[in-house]
Amino acid sequence: MTKPDPRHSSKPPRDEAEAAPQGEMVYGRHAVLSMLEGDRPVNKIWMLRSLEKDALFPKVRQLAKAKGASVMLTERGKLDQLTEGATHQGIVASVATQAYVDLDEVIAQAKAHPQPLVVLLDGVEDPHNLGAIIRSAECAGAHGVVIPQRRSASLTGVVEKTAAGALAHMPVARVVNLPRAIEELKDAGFWVVGAEASGDRWLYDVDLTGPIALVIGSEGEGMHRLVTEKCDFVAKLPLLGKTTSLNASVAAGVMLYEAVRQRLVASK
Repeated sequence: MTKPDPRHSSKPPRDEAEAAPQGEMVYGRHAVLSMLEGDRPVNKIWMLRSLEKDALFPKVRQLAKAKGASVMLTERGKLDQLTEGATHQGIVASVATQAYVDLDEVIAQAKAHPQPLVVLLDGVEDPHNLGAIIRSAECAGAHGVVIPQRRSASLTGVVEKTAAGALAHMPVARVVNLPRAIEELKDAGFWVVGAEASGDRWLYDVDLTGPIALVIGSEGEGMHRLVTEKCDFVAKLPLLGKTTSLNASVAAGVMLYEAVRQRLVASK
């Protein structure tokens, strides 16, 4: 069976087990297995916790892993919520609106341009923020967006709508380990610049004209420690009022367009 997911608050979820995507939901053993064995991209799988010892669980986990999707064990109430009380047989899946690409593909596409620019998101869980960042990234001429498999919004209908058409032109890679992805970008010649209120320099003092990967942290916690440590530069933005942080999508827009400004000046 398939069913459109009901509307939910845009408030960032507290953890993945509570996260409910706003996109097409597929549920029931046969339907979910058929989808996993087919070509459709998948965001996440939710399974009833009591099915962990069922023969279905290792098969679902193996198929989901091949698609880069996580499998979350949860309670019946969560599955009932996701399906609005429909008969789900203990398993529910969220279908992505667009297929994810490999990180290698993002790197290759970016390196084909004279000024490669990639955006990495460290725990941006609000789908509206993800959609807005994808839109800004596409408008600023970025060549790809990278998100982690866990603790991140996925490519749902809300993301697609908020991106206002930009998602069709922006490859999105989903990776298991973001620090490892940063290392791969470094090996490919990228300089990695993260945004943090405690940064040791202003963003405007960082050279953003070469191959650059910009890292945006989560709405509440910023970048995780390991991600911060992997950055070549940790930059800060001026906060002249009493509010202590910017919305993640706004911070991304500021960083992207500072890169645009520097590149336009350098090209004259």
